[in-house]
Amino acid sequence: MSNSVSNEGFSLSRRQAALGALALGGLAATLPGLNAAQAATGSQAASPISYVTTKDGTRIAYKDWGKGQPIVFAHGWPLSAEAWDAQLLYFSQNGYRVIAHDRRSHGRSDQTFHGNDMDTYADDLAAVITALDLKDAVLVGHSTGGGEVAHYIGRHGTGRVAKAALIGAVPPLMLKTQANPDGLPKEVFDGIRAGVANNRSQFYLDLTTPFYGFNRPGATVSEGLRQSFWLQGMAGGIKGQYDCIREFSEVDYTDDLKRIDVPTLILHGDDDQIVPIGTSAIAAARIAPKAELKVYQGGAHGLAQVDPQRFNADLHAFIRG
Repeated sequence: MSNSVSNEGFSLSRRQAALGALALGGLAATLPGLNAAQAATGSQAASPISYVTTKDGTRIAYKDWGKGQPIVFAHGWPLSAEAWDAQLLYFSQNGYRVIAHDRRSHGRSDQTFHGNDMDTYADDLAAVITALDLKDAVLVGHSTGGGEVAHYIGRHGTGRVAKAALIGAVPPLMLKTQANPDGLPKEVFDGIRAGVANNRSQFYLDLTTPFYGFNRPGATVSEGLRQSFWLQGMAGGIKGQYDCIREFSEVDYTDDLKRIDVPTLILHGDDDQIVPIGTSAIAAARIAPKAELKVYQGGAHGLAQVDPQRFNADLHAFIRG
């Protein structure tokens, strides 16, 4: 009897195969939701990630933990549900049900060539909310996710929504236009497109510096945050992430903001280098009917990650208020 496993000329001794299985088992210990048997067989049966399949057949990955009033988190570009780690842990430990999904073409959700637009993102979010039959939910959106939350309400209303929170969010409009003269020139966003198209790996790593305010005097640089951002970005698909640039820069969310008829927290850093506060939070607070504006002095774009304890406390106070 042969003492090896062969496949198209590749020969692996049984001892080597056993050592390989042990190595996979060690790797599995470091990866949430992947045990040694799954690593060896490729099985995903025990994965902590669930999926909702949308009307166009796209699988949207999501986490759903805890019990209580639901809080739904929508992440920024080009990240995934992991951007909300500190919030998912805190609120699930404090009596809430927490749900965070990966936008299509981001994280573990299917990477689609078409449908990477805000109408579809909002409908995908609606598919998750409907599938889980969420009621009295608090919707929390960061950056592009803030546009997603606003547009969800604009398209689907607040029948299932108790409150909304827009964190460092892009509404009402980032792009400079005749009607929005203080917005950012299109060349800024064309530069982002070029960075993604030509070397998104390096672009994402470089983006972490202004995203978290690590270029400011006295800032404490977290290499862990930088690497986590890079890893989340690279887990998504380049086509969808490229398409999404238009959605956070050129879509006007003014009409969506007008339809948010529930209490709305608008929280922004006044030193946000990614989404400047003047044409976003300050303008949005004038439009949303029940808005409360809270400004972090010297705050960067990635507020929830840079200062999670303060952020969690402020969001918690708003939800309980």
